Amino acid sequence: MAKGRCRVVKLNRVAVFTVLLCLAGLACAATVLAEPLSVPTVSVGLGKASKPGEVATVMQIFFLITVLSLAPGLLIMTTSFTRVVVVLSFLRSAIGTQQAPSNQIVIAMALFLTFYIMSPVWQQINTQAFKPYKAGQITQEQALEKAVAPVRKFMLSQVREKDLALFLSLSKMPRPKNAEDIPTLTIVPAFMISELQTAFQIGFLIYIPFLVVDMVVASVLMSMGMMMLPPVMISLPFKILLFILVDGWALVIGSIVKSFG
Repeated sequence: MAKGRCRVVKLNRVAVFTVLLCLAGLACAATVLAEPLSVPTVSVGLGKASKPGEVATVMQIFFLITVLSLAPGLLIMTTSFTRVVVVLSFLRSAIGTQQAPSNQIVIAMALFLTFYIMSPVWQQINTQAFKPYKAGQITQEQALEKAVAPVRKFMLSQVREKDLALFLSLSKMPRPKNAEDIPTLTIVPAFMISELQTAFQIGFLIYIPFLVVDMVVASVLMSMGMMMLPPVMISLPFKILLFILVDGWALVIGSIVKSFG
């Protein structure tokens, strides 16, 4: 059992470190683009394994490919992407334009806003963990600890104590003395729940002015006896006009970014 637990811990460390390396790669993308690009060569071959170590290496490669396939989901759920994309979806639904902007535009906008919001965290990972590890100045264990610290700090700054206490109670762990004693695998689901809660709160506030416009238009149509005319069709231009007059995009995007301050 002890060996099995050690293997699980090592696999979790490899998974977390792989995700953090992806974050560091995003942080230094601008620096890489400024340098001349070179096309790497890849060779794939099949052969018989003569030693048990070769089989273990193949298994590690398969595990690494699996982690890389899950990395986008892990990156999305440990960054500001969840809050941004949910708020933008609420905004589109509140206005009543179901296909404008399209899903591709909403996701692209959420991704670039995530890059903007998370850039300080990724820069810390790149400076404190990835570059020293690449230069051979620190070991893998030290790089992992230095890389996890900025991500944990960001998530703990946004997580609600109620959600954190919920997952601590579900894991049946003793009460931690400080934030450093809280496992990262406990912080991540609590952070996800907190992000959804905050996004729904912002979405509720976004709905209120557009709901008022719908109610006013529906009341006017009923008073005029136009019962067969859909109120949504009439209120849509007024909601778009209201959104334009208040400079809605700047207001919503600015509020989202400031909510992470």
